[in-house]
Amino acid sequence: MTNAYFRLITILLLFILISACARNPVTGKKEIMLMSESQEIALGQQSDPGIIQQFGLYNDQKLQDFINEKGKAMGAISHRPNLEYSFRLLDSPVVNAFAVPGGYVYFTRGIMAHFNNEAEFAGVLGHEIGHITARHSAKQQTQQMLAQVGFMAGVIASEKFRDFAGEAQQGMGLLFLKFGRDHESQSDELGVEYSTEIGYDSHEMADFFQTLNRLQKKSGQSIPDFLSTHPNPANRYNKVHQLSEVAQSDLDRSKLKVNRENYLMMIDGMVYGEDPRQGFTENSVFYHPELKFKFPYPQGWQLFNSPSQVQIAPSDGKALMIFTLSGEQSLDAAAQATVKQYNLNVVESAKTQVNGFPAVAMVSDQVPQQQQQGTQQAPSTRLISYFIQYNNVIYVFHGISSKNDFNKYTNYFKRTMTNFNKLTDQSKINVEPTRLQMKTTNRAGTLKVALQSLGAAAQDLEELSIINGMKLTDQVQQGYMLKTFSKQVNK
Repeated sequence: MTNAYFRLITILLLFILISACARNPVTGKKEIMLMSESQEIALGQQSDPGIIQQFGLYNDQKLQDFINEKGKAMGAISHRPNLEYSFRLLDSPVVNAFAVPGGYVYFTRGIMAHFNNEAEFAGVLGHEIGHITARHSAKQQTQQMLAQVGFMAGVIASEKFRDFAGEAQQGMGLLFLKFGRDHESQSDELGVEYSTEIGYDSHEMADFFQTLNRLQKKSGQSIPDFLSTHPNPANRYNKVHQLSEVAQSDLDRSKLKVNRENYLMMIDGMVYGEDPRQGFTENSVFYHPELKFKFPYPQGWQLFNSPSQVQIAPSDGKALMIFTLSGEQSLDAAAQATVKQYNLNVVESAKTQVNGFPAVAMVSDQVPQQQQQGTQQAPSTRLISYFIQYNNVIYVFHGISSKNDFNKYTNYFKRTMTNFNKLTDQSKINVEPTRLQMKTTNRAGTLKVALQSLGAAAQDLEELSIINGMKLTDQVQQGYMLKTFSKQVNK
């Protein structure tokens, strides 16, 4: 039986290898590819709405038009000009850019705030388009699928291999980390190629890696090369400068664009960091100025706020609170929709009030998958849910833990849910985000002196030096444009 299974898997693997060859658009070489272009496009189309829901879109039409213009121009000269590329500006303070198969590229406002010219942006844009043109996601999925088939063949065929299955899986993981580094390096090369092709100085892309390196060190997340899927920013700095020298060797470098001040004026007024208008915390209370509500949460628990929901969890990870909105029109409909969506068995349910607002409180157990399929098994997850109607909107709290731990966390859940209330404090309602403000220096000197003369607070100096792509000891000339912070005081 073992030999028969092994032969079957071997034949299947050989069939895959023979039938799934495709030519890579970037290298021109044939390679095994188990995802077609139409599947890539479909995956991107499926992923895009969820990404937008998770992060939200940043409302800046001028900046979005700029990204679209440069993105379309770069897509047209890329190795896959036939794809219909889509570009999104996400409302997130995280410094990030990423791409998904099929032509979808995303930039957060966080990374846009850290670019200091159009050329830096163009280099990263080319890097992300490079992931798409070189089919990195499709290739990664193919490698994982083939490795898993081979891994299962080894487990079936060899008793000795089964003894080392854990080590083999760890080895596979390290192998794919290496693939990730290779992909990043190739995308850096394509970033240089593509940004140069549309007329930008790709040396600026290298300089942006200095900013990434400083951000990484500041956050304490400096990761050794051999355990990172991304090459070290310091190493990428040197490599991209070398690639840029080669790419520009036959060009009139004076005609390559940087466009520093144009870019800075485009991001003037952009929200920087967390946007309190979308909700903020203070002394273990969550406030939402736009929707005018507040609720406390347990001290020491971590809160993560996104456009679609708020998640709150203790450090031990044994419980979770979720706060979100219901799309239903009534409390009963909202409760029933939740029961159906999450396959819940209701233990108890009652109509109540929360600070004068109509509500439904419900305790339920989630039905395990095995029990849904006919196998008897005791429910392991218990939820307490509050559905609260306020300002014609139904807000939903869920407190979730294992059934064994539920009593330990019940009071924490209830204190948060039953203290949901209207926000009337004008100092919380009128809170405004920090924004980028461009100012020109009124005298020559060090960056530190220049920022101080422009009114920068002492605690902001290091952060401002990073987002300006400079060190505090660097010299700046009079009339040089710099990013500063504009902070409005609550009234």
